[in-house]
Amino acid sequence: MMLSIFERRPGARRFRSRATGATALFALFVLGMMVTLVGGAAAAATSVPLGTADSFAVLAGAGITNTGPTTVTGDLGTFPTTTFTGSASVTVTGTNHNGDSVTQGAKTDLVTAYNTAAGEGPTSPIAADLGGQTLAPGVYNSASSIGLTGTLTLDGGGDPNATFIFQAGSTLTTASASQVSLINGAQSCNVFWQVGSSATLGTGSTFRGTILALTSITVTTSATVDGRVLARNGAVTLDSNTITRPSCAAAAATTATTATTATTATTATTATTATTATTATTAATATTATTATTATTATTATTATTTTTTATTTASPTTTTAAPKKAAPKKAAPKKAAPKKAASAKQATQARPARTHVGLTG
Repeated sequence: MMLSIFERRPGARRFRSRATGATALFALFVLGMMVTLVGGAAAAATSVPLGTADSFAVLAGAGITNTGPTTVTGDLGTFPTTTFTGSASVTVTGTNHNGDSVTQGAKTDLVTAYNTAAGEGPTSPIAADLGGQTLAPGVYNSASSIGLTGTLTLDGGGDPNATFIFQAGSTLTTASASQVSLINGAQSCNVFWQVGSSATLGTGSTFRGTILALTSITVTTSATVDGRVLARNGAVTLDSNTITRPSCAAAAATTATTATTATTATTATTATTATTATTATTAATATTATTATTATTATTATTATTTTTTATTTASPTTTTAAPKKAAPKKAAPKKAAPKKAASAKQATQARPARTHVGLTG
């Protein structure tokens, strides 16, 4: 038996060794999965802070030139070159800061924002032309230029805070009538285009997002921008455009929901109060009705008693009077004798005047 025991020990050790190895491999697998998940979470883009440049729809470093009627919703300014050509045909819903201290502060914050956008990552490589693609939130990079022919669709996946950052090593160029489309909660305020040199938006194109260009930005005839055109060092050129500074709707939506909830709660409370009041009124009415019924019953009872009493009282006189009515015929005889007495009275009356007459004569 001792030999049998010693023969089994090596097998047991081999089993334990294999179990230990399997446990170690499983631990490494779990660790690898955790690293993968953390890496995937880190890949999500974060919104680029614009600082005081946030209120600007158009910001330039070397002046602004405009041709034709242009509408700018948001602030406008240029520094250090403060030249603004064609300003008379620009409608600004905001403030034209030109080269004042606000513009200077915004230019400083623009440098910070540009560097932040350029440093976002990890990145996903993109083709030279984004036309026909549908992209999820993230950071997309092209070592050279970025082009757009046709439509680029950005899918927010139901997240109003979904952020898209595009990094172009050199230029950004969109073709005529091209457009950037947003679906499933994606918002223009969370789309950023960091451009290593200059950007040009094609005629009649529809563009969304904030352009952070190192040099200049040209918005050609009738192009529409739901975003910002911010040029660090160069000029901004406009031509019969509509440029609208975007604002995120997330906070507004939350506030609206809260207000709706509060209103609903108030309405519910009011409804409850109204129900309670109605119940109370009903109860009061019921009580009043009961009281009225009781009063009616009491009145009826009283009336019944009174009627009974009256009936009883009336019955007694009727019975008492009955006897005299039967005796009345017996007294009829004396009534017949009355005329005789009346005759005697008349005779007496007539006799007296006769006597008086006689007396007067004598």
